[in-house]
Amino acid sequence: MKTVLAAIFVASAAAFAPAKQSKTSTSACSASMSRSLPFLLEPPNLKGYVGAEAGFDPLGFSDYFDMKWLRESEIKHGRVAMLATVGYVLQEYWTIPGLTPCPDPNDAPTAVGIGSMLQIVFWGGVLEFWTNKGQVTMMDMFTDGDRVPGKLGFDPMGLAVGKSQDELDLIQYKEIKNGRLAMLAIGGMIHHNWITGETLF
Repeated sequence: MKTVLAAIFVASAAAFAPAKQSKTSTSACSASMSRSLPFLLEPPNLKGYVGAEAGFDPLGFSDYFDMKWLRESEIKHGRVAMLATVGYVLQEYWTIPGLTPCPDPNDAPTAVGIGSMLQIVFWGGVLEFWTNKGQVTMMDMFTDGDRVPGKLGFDPMGLAVGKSQDELDLIQYKEIKNGRLAMLAIGGMIHHNWITGETLF
């Protein structure tokens, strides 16, 4: 009888003992948060890319599209925007000889006509086709696994010569940041002229 009572008391006491905590945690709890948007999870597909440490992908594009293609698009649009911002300001003060002066660059496409604008589109397409060896769609642009987004072998000033990988990463980071700023800037410049009806300066 004493043995039965002892067994009952041990069983009762065991019911109040703290349960062992599982050492495994859910992926949601262990996942790190984005540095730029701390209320969102860090996008895992950005890892390994220059600038990934900011973790900025609020719409989750990297979950649905090829990250190499996204980075290529960002770099190309950034480069075009950097050229566009310089050209937009220059347009107010200087005109290519033989063309109609246009202090407001928004009027330039109308001044030069559709033929000139189509030439820009055509030769831009030829350049895109040539630099990508004919593989210009998202599906086939990166069939060569060694191809690095934005790297076209164009370095006439030798800025990448003799640089370490850390230095090259810093140059790439600066290009991406300046490209992002230029994309916002050219949009702001164009809309400034549309809304106010005046030139920038």
